[in-house]
Amino acid sequence: MTEPVQEFFSIGEVCSLTDLKPHVLRYWESQFRFLNPAKNRSGNRVYQRREIELIMLVKHLLYSEKYTIEGARQRIEHYRRTGELKPAARRALALETVRDLRAELERVLQILDGDNGKGGGEPHE
Repeated sequence: MTEPVQEFFSIGEVCSLTDLKPHVLRYWESQFRFLNPAKNRSGNRVYQRREIELIMLVKHLLYSEKYTIEGARQRIEHYRRTGELKPAARRALALETVRDLRAELERVLQILDGDNGKGGGEPHE
């Protein structure tokens, strides 16, 4: 029997998945029209997988590619017009996941080297 796939995520779950703070997500909702999560009966935001992929695309453009908010808006609009939005969002999610995994592995290696994150350890290539 297969496990059911989670359809909706709370803002707390999205924050954990994306490593973003709630106020950042709320601000981005005001800046990017396509980030418009539904609200449940209690009035809490509920995000779908597609929105999480888009959030990761925005995060990638802003934090990794160093776009401005306006530049990220324009880039995402370009992706939308050319039919590349979904593949671009999936690529950004994969890139951010790899980056996060690499950082976590570096921390583990520091611990194994006896550094415990206090500096002095050689970076692993």
